[in-house]
Amino acid sequence: MGAFNSTDQSTVGIRHLLCARALRDFGDGFVAVLLPVYLLGLGLGPIQVGMVATAALLGSALLTLAIGFLGARYDHRRLLLAAACLMVATGVAFAAIDDYAILLVVAFAGTANPSAGSVSVFVPLEHAVLAREAVSDQRTKVFARYSLIGALAGAAGSLAAAAPDVMAPLGLSQPTALRIMFILYAALGLIGGLFYGRIPKRQLTSDQRIHTALGPSRHIVYRLAGLFSLDAFAGGFVVQSLLALWLFERFDLSLAQAGIFFFWSGVLSAFSFPVAAWLSRRIGLVNTMVYTHIPASIALILAAFAPTLSIALVLLLARAALSQMDVPTRSSYVMAVVTEAERAAAASLTSVPRSLAAAISPLLAGTLMAASFRAWPLVICGGLKIAYDLLLLIQFRHVKPPEEKI
Repeated sequence: MGAFNSTDQSTVGIRHLLCARALRDFGDGFVAVLLPVYLLGLGLGPIQVGMVATAALLGSALLTLAIGFLGARYDHRRLLLAAACLMVATGVAFAAIDDYAILLVVAFAGTANPSAGSVSVFVPLEHAVLAREAVSDQRTKVFARYSLIGALAGAAGSLAAAAPDVMAPLGLSQPTALRIMFILYAALGLIGGLFYGRIPKRQLTSDQRIHTALGPSRHIVYRLAGLFSLDAFAGGFVVQSLLALWLFERFDLSLAQAGIFFFWSGVLSAFSFPVAAWLSRRIGLVNTMVYTHIPASIALILAAFAPTLSIALVLLLARAALSQMDVPTRSSYVMAVVTEAERAAAASLTSVPRSLAAAISPLLAGTLMAASFRAWPLVICGGLKIAYDLLLLIQFRHVKPPEEKI
């Protein structure tokens, strides 16, 4: 545990946070795959599925905005506990309700995540806790470990999405099995809350209690937030729920096959995180983000035109092995280029525009799919992400974190 501060309390707190992250991402992993199946089973169409995904992402954006104001002045543990309670309520509501209008409200106000973990009210709070405890020169390794655990849990959750098919021989109908999975999601939120409750309480100084805005780093944060918004807007065209829908409709993929694919996709993404930490020590954080992201986007565009399922899956798996290497490096970079007092605000303010931008594109993608332009969301996503990478490289290649200035 050399990557963490030496106090036992800090080490234990990080361990509990990682356990809670694993539970949360396991739930997000199967919900992202099962959500479109559940909604289609209720008689909804692709546009309505896109509306639910948009509502979920927009609600997450507003919740994260609130966290941006509250996180600088209040105990992170208390806010994480509140978010865990909201996760419990979300799972119970989805299991109990089948009215479309009410489901939109639940998606907006709850924690159901169509993007399988990448956009969540939990993330800025968890980042702030990690940044507080991580040793500077090991920061990227800490975030890589955090991302690795979350991705492996998410991959296992994707595999668990086949559970409704497994339950069928037991006499359970698919709607009943899907409701059981949402109850499981609620239970994971409850257990995760127990872990969050054991994170050491944050000791706030009087200055921290009145700190509500960014200081000297605000211009960097605003520029990063703008670029990250472009990246998130692009990613919203191919959130996991919509990618699953595309595979279901384009290649008639079964739930079991989808679960296996998203499991291996998650595994490849997970093991790319330690590689990203290793690579960033050699070529830098910004270069790692850009030079792994562009090939991933090219693979996604090629997958849109794949003539067979096998070719499409190979290209999508290649994308999975590369596209998430910017996750720990991006988080580490943001924490590195701001002052310590600004970290919580920076984590939130770079997440909020991402969430808002990502909330728009699923509806556009659903509309394109409903109009039989099923491949276009993949092409648009890839093209916009390449533009983001080039802009990031141009604007920030000379803005170095402390460990790269040595």
